[in-house]
Amino acid sequence: MKELFQNVFFKMGMILVLILLLLIPAYMVQNLIYERAQRQTEAIDEVSSKHAREQSITGPILTIPYVTRKQVEDTDGTYKEVVNKHYYHILPEQLEINGEVNPETRKRGIFEVVVYGSDLKITGHFDDYKFDDFNLNEDNLQLDKAFITIGISDLKGITDQVQIKVNDSSVMCNPGLLSTDLVSSGLHIRYPLSKMPEKLDFSFDLSLNGSASLSFTPIGKVTKVNLTSPWSEPSFNGSFLPENRKISKDGFTANWKILHLNRNFPQSWVGTKNSVRGSEFGVDLRLPVDVYQKSMRVAKYAILFIVLTYLVFFFVEILNRVLIHPIQYILVGIALILFYVLMLAFSEQMYFDTAYILAAIMTILLIFMYCRSILKSWGLAAMTASILTILYGFIFIIIQMQDYALLFGSLGIFLILAVTMYFSRRVDWFSLKEEKDVEQKID
Repeated sequence: MKELFQNVFFKMGMILVLILLLLIPAYMVQNLIYERAQRQTEAIDEVSSKHAREQSITGPILTIPYVTRKQVEDTDGTYKEVVNKHYYHILPEQLEINGEVNPETRKRGIFEVVVYGSDLKITGHFDDYKFDDFNLNEDNLQLDKAFITIGISDLKGITDQVQIKVNDSSVMCNPGLLSTDLVSSGLHIRYPLSKMPEKLDFSFDLSLNGSASLSFTPIGKVTKVNLTSPWSEPSFNGSFLPENRKISKDGFTANWKILHLNRNFPQSWVGTKNSVRGSEFGVDLRLPVDVYQKSMRVAKYAILFIVLTYLVFFFVEILNRVLIHPIQYILVGIALILFYVLMLAFSEQMYFDTAYILAAIMTILLIFMYCRSILKSWGLAAMTASILTILYGFIFIIIQMQDYALLFGSLGIFLILAVTMYFSRRVDWFSLKEEKDVEQKID
């Protein structure tokens, strides 16, 4: 059996089989990372469902029911009148939102969730009706059934009564919608009209809780949004970025100005001919570091760790006439896999970079002491530990990069291949044989 293990080509095949087998626990580690990420998502959803979920605000929207009548021939040849009801939606000429967002971090087990409370002041006016554009007969407009809608994605987040002031009157909002043409959740008020006024001014305060993000729909002909918050690491998202923003350790301020020309729907229409969805913009208040995303990126390099470590051991065997048993290869491989579990466990309790470094140091020290025992050489053990240190450092640098990770990763692998080719250039693979008196190095 010893002679078989001394055969270099048998040893190469054995190492290849071990690498393939170790890919199974490496894949299981990736599944573990995915499972922990799912648990984080569940924790966020649980906290959000009790506090309030991500909030999206659309409105206010003025809607006037519109009736059309049509004579339709019945089966018996008589005609009957069919009445169809539609909704004429009018968006504000001017919409301005000023508000403050106050986030806080809550814990569910070991997971952190960002929730917030917001105080918003919403003002604007309607004055662009354009009945002629749609060939609307004003006699068929049911002005006495007009209503105003405010779209709010999660009504659970409302913390105070919402009262809209329209011109000189104030009306308390009711929950639910009278029409779902534009939004699927929100508040409404009935605002009967005797005739179409030249201008409808509106204003109201909205105290709203939410989680993770706050967004708005630019339904005004001119939409202005001004937000301030003590959150120091915002992520602006959606279809429009702030026109001006200032971010510091004390928080951020952001200002948006969006024209109706910047979006893909008009200021008024009938029914569901247009949709305001997809034009939202706003800010994310999520935690800045996703440990599971970084852990998954590191785990994808498992094959590189295993191959290069085994490559080092293989060249130590053939160049230094040292015999390493397959069991010893397996134990080193398990130590390499255990690094990812340690890193994941530590990263849930501390900063990811600290967790990575701590797990790497523990793994390198473990393999260093084991190599010292099986190789009987401080120099070879130190060389193995040095190579692992360089490799862990190389991967650590790559995961810190976003735009240049592929470039530096490719160059690094190219350099590793070049070094391997350099040190193996004089090995005569055809005549390579192990001496029979090789001292067995098995612990």
